Order: sequence, then structure tokens, then C-alpha cells
Amino acid sequence: MNAVPVIPDQIFYLIVLVIVAAVLIIIVYLWKKVAQSRNSVLILEREIELKKMSMVEKDIESKRLMDNPIPLPKEQQDSLSAIRQSTTELRSNVGYLHSEINERLARLEAETEQRKLEKMLKEIEAKEKKLRKMNK
Repeated sequence: MNAVPVIPDQIFYLIVLVIVAAVLIIIVYLWKKVAQSRNSVLILEREIELKKMSMVEKDIESKRLMDNPIPLPKEQQDSLSAIRQSTTELRSNVGYLHSEINERLARLEAETEQRKLEKMLKEIEAKEKKLRKMNK
């Protein structure tokens, strides 16, 4: 005969119940995790929106301050004008000196090149004299 024991219906139902309970526990746990993740995403989106708003507000405020400068007292305005004028003069002097340096450098390079060429010319002339003496 057949030696396979028959599982009573109650044990079978108990095993199915345990499996269903485990699946339900896992589903509830995962659903809870998804809900928490969704809430976290919503919170982060709100924070990003708030940061964007804050940045826009700061930008608007800085533009407003740039458009409406605070008037300086007369002596500070004069001091600022003097600083701007001296800065302009210094820039022009620096530009002039820079061009002067470049001009002198170019002249120095040209003089050096001329000396080299003159030395080479003397050497060539000396060799020509030597060759003429040999040919005679």
C-alpha cells in the first residue's frame, strides 16, 4: 500500500494561513516603506521650492538695492570721484609704460639681431679675403 501519510485538513489550512499571514505582513511593511518614501519625496520637493523662493527673493532684493543706491554724503562722493580719477590715471600710465617697455624690447631685439648680422658679415668678408688670397 501507499505509505504517504495524509495531512489533515486543519494542518493544511494552518500552513496556508501562516503563508498568507507572512505575505500580508510583507505587503503591509512594503506599503509602509513606500508611503514613508513618498512623504520624504514630498518634503524634499517642498524644501526645494522654498529654497528657490528664497533665492528669487534674495535676487530681487539685490537688484532693488542695485537700482536704488544709497546716496553717499558729498565728501564721500568727492572721495570716490578722486579714487576713480586716480585709478583712471594709473591705468593710462600703466598702459603707456607697457607700450614703452614693448617698444624698448623690440628695439633691443632688433639691435641684437643687427649685431649678429654684422658679426656674420665680418666673418663672411674675412673668409672671402682668405679665398681670394688662395686663388691668386
